[in-house]
Amino acid sequence: MVFENPVVKELVEKTRVLWAIGHALGLMSWDTETYMPKEGSMERGIASGELSVLRQKILLSPEIQSLLEKAEKQEDLNDYERGVIRVLKRATRIAKALPPKLVYELSKTSQEAVVVWREARQKNDYGMFKPYLEKIVKLNREAADYLGYEEHPYDALLDLYEEGLKASDMERVFSTIEPGIRRVLEKVLSSGAYPSEHELEKVEYSRDAMEKVNLEILKMFEFPLGTRSRIDVSAHPFTQHMGIKDVRVTTRYEGVDFKRTMYSVIHEYGHALYELQIDERLIATPLAGGVSLGVHESQSRFWENIVGRSMSFVKTVYPILVKYLDFVRKYSVEDIYMYFNTVKPSLIRVGADEVTYNLHIVLRFKLEKDMITGDIRVDELPEIWSDEMDRLLGIRPKNYSEGVLQDIHWSMCMIGYFPSYTLGNVLSTQIRHHILNDIPDFYQKIENREFHVIREYLREKIHKWGSTYEPKELIRRAFGETVEPKYFIEYLEYKYLGFKI
Repeated sequence: MVFENPVVKELVEKTRVLWAIGHALGLMSWDTETYMPKEGSMERGIASGELSVLRQKILLSPEIQSLLEKAEKQEDLNDYERGVIRVLKRATRIAKALPPKLVYELSKTSQEAVVVWREARQKNDYGMFKPYLEKIVKLNREAADYLGYEEHPYDALLDLYEEGLKASDMERVFSTIEPGIRRVLEKVLSSGAYPSEHELEKVEYSRDAMEKVNLEILKMFEFPLGTRSRIDVSAHPFTQHMGIKDVRVTTRYEGVDFKRTMYSVIHEYGHALYELQIDERLIATPLAGGVSLGVHESQSRFWENIVGRSMSFVKTVYPILVKYLDFVRKYSVEDIYMYFNTVKPSLIRVGADEVTYNLHIVLRFKLEKDMITGDIRVDELPEIWSDEMDRLLGIRPKNYSEGVLQDIHWSMCMIGYFPSYTLGNVLSTQIRHHILNDIPDFYQKIENREFHVIREYLREKIHKWGSTYEPKELIRRAFGETVEPKYFIEYLEYKYLGFKI
């Protein structure tokens, strides 16, 4: 048993209803993105808003709060029991701060805005989405004020996605990696060691054939399709976990440049694996989920980039590609490696390469921070977006769809989410550093399809703990240090300026 203290055990039992509501909201969110009829968004928004308010009301009920106070006073608790108390105290602080009306409006607005964003992006119509974004910024500004902050209102929103994270923390990370990225990018582009484009990026593929490739890759990873997971199609690839035994991923098929859908599947697999490998003794408890978005993103980027874009993986996946994609046959393993690792400034974040990706997050970090303070108005956003893209990457969007409308996150009321992507990228290279020390033949394991060794390493270090430890403590326990951005630049320099890996 992970919970031995009788007070904590009772607390876990009483809060199972909160998990159940989260389970229902997760299923509704997945359905919104996959199969819900377009006109269902209004009713879905109402249902989602009511359930969110109900969850808040139950959490703050005298019965649960009394139990939580009693549990805090218990002595000799184990790490899991302390973890439950920490998670519920944090949830309580947030729930007490946010008025039910605001919780309802955030939930309802996100359900409606996602549907509008999807159509606006398709039609390249920023005007259609702008009123929703104005409301979303206003609601998030109110949330920040209610939550409170010491340094910057954006800190209150960052903390919702990454416990304890502040804007100043991200500024420190960006101050380290932005100049390093610029240095590596300049050398890569001038040397031509990696191509800026590849002819395969313009080759069309059959969706049926590509679905078979993606399924074969998931099968190679021993992903439990049909038993504990499934894969579907959505406008924006994502992972949704309802529980440790029900985790779902999506991808999208654009009909050209097959690496996009393939890597979205590998990326989402990393997210899903985290949830699937949480200790099953934590099912339906406050600890039954990944600890933070930054740690979560480290898992998806580890599989997508550290594993998936390595030469060892290219050798492994090559037979699958030639089996289903006839046009791949004329390309060598080296050609495919170069296709998977092109480096060039690009407009779309989800398709950005390892070198330039984090510059996209620098952009969003600045815009979000200034929107929350009111230094940027929503109607100014497209032009400022273009100016910042020009400054950071030397390119400007030709339309709204490849600029300000490209991401789903703002439509979901998620302001403060994007920095977790950079944290994940940095942490993924940190994990690589340590896994190479612990498993020196790591890349050979990939080539031999011994993915179970890698999965087990990640399970023991990170996955099985769920939310037992706060993010910084989890990383310290796993690797003996906090998040360290130097590993990211070292990785880029080694791979792109030194040895192809």
